[in-house]
Amino acid sequence: MNWDDTTDAPAAERLVGAAADGEDQAVEAALRPKDLDEFIGQEKVREQLDLVLRAARARGATADHVLLSGAPGLGKTTLSMIIAAEMGAPIRITSGPAIQHAGDLAAILSSLQEGEVLFLDEIHRMSRPAEEMLYMAMEDFRVDVIVGKGPGATAIPLELPPFTLVGATTRAGLLPPPLRDRFGFTAHMEFYEPAELERVIHRSAHLLELEVVPEGAAEIAGRSRGTPRIANRLLRRVRDYAQVKADGLITKDIAAAALAVYEVDERGLDRLDRGVLEALLKLFGGGPVGLSTLSVAVGEERETVEEVAEPFLVREGLLARTPRGRVATPAAWAHLGLTPPSSQTGGNGQQDLFGA
Repeated sequence: MNWDDTTDAPAAERLVGAAADGEDQAVEAALRPKDLDEFIGQEKVREQLDLVLRAARARGATADHVLLSGAPGLGKTTLSMIIAAEMGAPIRITSGPAIQHAGDLAAILSSLQEGEVLFLDEIHRMSRPAEEMLYMAMEDFRVDVIVGKGPGATAIPLELPPFTLVGATTRAGLLPPPLRDRFGFTAHMEFYEPAELERVIHRSAHLLELEVVPEGAAEIAGRSRGTPRIANRLLRRVRDYAQVKADGLITKDIAAAALAVYEVDERGLDRLDRGVLEALLKLFGGGPVGLSTLSVAVGEERETVEEVAEPFLVREGLLARTPRGRVATPAAWAHLGLTPPSSQTGGNGQQDLFGA
């Protein structure tokens, strides 16, 4: 059970989107684990973070600054709250887009208490002036506040109490090296295995007072795209179906029937994903085809296809991005139950991505 926010608006409208909408945020507050022992998955990250926090407590010092990276919905926000709880410290939550001026950051930093955890979500979207101020704050626990303008401007040094910055980002590559280097501990959050998601679903079902048999949990987990937030969202939709159409017990058949109603197939593909694949296979023979042409065929914006649908299709091995355009893989033909044209396969039966 681990969740995070994202700014991907198109994904937020999808049942299998990893963005958190208002309903997600309300439910997640009740479901979030409170300590590392309750946190499911991310075994290496948990082990490493536990050592960092234990050592800091033993020294009686604040924990090192922590950078968490990974896709939305994997647990970055949850881990930041656990860090504060494990250190017995309050937490302040803000985001990069909310800090557009150095003065915004200075106001937050100057009001921190000693040992407080500052969680900065989507840290890569912070403005450059604020980012440069953060360098000094992280390293020396000091900021220079500029008073006045022009030649008469004066820099007044402001001492800060020791604090722990927890930065979260879905795009670690956009962080400048000087900022990355100031984090004492960096962790990358991986997608979850189905078995881990089953544990997430069983825990959530217990907290929501739902009855889920193991096969039902496995059915939901297999369609959750390796993301706990999506698993919990699907669980709630299956709960609705089970309460209306059955006796409330979530079995494999009930889960499959419920998710069929919501157009989420056995691999976690929804209407948009299948629309992209069907256009690529049926209209363009599997490709290659340009992104603009494909988006017109699907009836979606280019950015929606590229940023919302394609990442999961590529990760699942159903679509490939090549210099000549988008190409369907043999797995895509098999998933939709279609037979590729003979020109799409080479002598070894594998799809020839470059027409050789």
